[in-house]
Amino acid sequence: MQKERLNRRTFVKTSMLKFAAAGGLPKILFARRAVPAQRKRPVITARKVLGRTGFRVSDIAIGAPNQEAILSAALDAGINYIDTGEEYSHGSSERTIGRVLKGRDRKSLFINTKLRLTKDVSREEVLQRTRECLERLNTEYIDCLMIHNATEVDMIGCEGFHAAVLQLKEEGRLRFAGITSHGNSWWKNDRVLMAEAMEKVCLAAAEDGRFDVFLFIYNFLNKTMGERILEVCRRKNIGTSLMKVNPTHNFMLIQEEIKRLTEERNEERANYYREREKESQRTIAQINEFAERNGLSNPQEIKAAAFRFVLKHPGVHTICCSMPNFEEMENFIALSGGSFSEKDEAVLQEYENDFGRYYCRHACGICESHCPQRVPVNTIMRYNHYFIAQGREKFAMEKHDALPGLKAAACENCTGDCEEACPYDVPVQTLLRLAHRRLSLRP
Repeated sequence: MQKERLNRRTFVKTSMLKFAAAGGLPKILFARRAVPAQRKRPVITARKVLGRTGFRVSDIAIGAPNQEAILSAALDAGINYIDTGEEYSHGSSERTIGRVLKGRDRKSLFINTKLRLTKDVSREEVLQRTRECLERLNTEYIDCLMIHNATEVDMIGCEGFHAAVLQLKEEGRLRFAGITSHGNSWWKNDRVLMAEAMEKVCLAAAEDGRFDVFLFIYNFLNKTMGERILEVCRRKNIGTSLMKVNPTHNFMLIQEEIKRLTEERNEERANYYREREKESQRTIAQINEFAERNGLSNPQEIKAAAFRFVLKHPGVHTICCSMPNFEEMENFIALSGGSFSEKDEAVLQEYENDFGRYYCRHACGICESHCPQRVPVNTIMRYNHYFIAQGREKFAMEKHDALPGLKAAACENCTGDCEEACPYDVPVQTLLRLAHRRLSLRP
């Protein structure tokens, strides 16, 4: 019976859920430090050549900007790579960029935008949509136009896209082409697909030879696929832009989530949570011990270590960061040019050993083919990331609402085949339940 599956192992996963979705340490250790009244604002201190484009980009980039003041301040601090897409805030992100570009040296900036396409899209449609991007961006040309989230290798040869790219280049309206991938959600329109991971899509794009810049996932808990892609990009001189590089986001939310879980007591599950409230406290103690052992006093410290891990890779050219406020913007910019220390390495290794199982690997999808309900695990967890790590709540909820078929509501009474299939021992079912509550505003 399902009740019998709620054993101690399941509880430990559940009680660590927000650590899984966020990786947090308790507020008692991570009190916010006072900010000095007068301090030097951080600036970009490192740049790298973006592969065959030849453009020297800041090692920290801004992604999907929506606030003019923040974008303007980021550019003043030396960021010169801006990532956006036509669907971000229904074109509002591109319009924000267009307004901020006025009066700035356009040639000093690299602007990347993206179109979500089907493989049979026509050249005329790509041309029309790109021209609309140009109008919103208020620019004469786009530095790079990407296929947004290519989920299948078949997208690589999308002739409508490539024909439009050639024409736009001839017109002087486009300089380079690129691709981004989060992997496949393994089913679409009630048709089961063979899973095509991010690695397979990106390697096919590298072999194709017509793509100059890649945007993909790489972090210290999700290394294997990313490192193989980075090596191919190095050999073929392809520019690399990284996303989702911090698998320890939203450090301070574990207590809040445990409280929520234990208060959610219907008759069927009340005893389960009552019996395990003491275990929740032991979990918090375990996290406290981790912080104390490693001398961590601020959530920014481990986040910074995660970023420095990625930046140290010689094949990484820039990292796209969502900057919802000025504090986050300055924290990201302060990471520019930082060196990865022995302490960073030790902390991240211990984190991986102790808590790595609580991170659902982006672009993985290994568990999806084992789901009897065809729940798109990879996609839902990505939208959950947008919500809790990037502060893009509305965007995440809209994307989640538009998903066809069953969502994570189907996980409530499932036997958890996804968890049995996960090679990383991730509490997938628990994460999906919480993502459903968050993305659907379930009370």
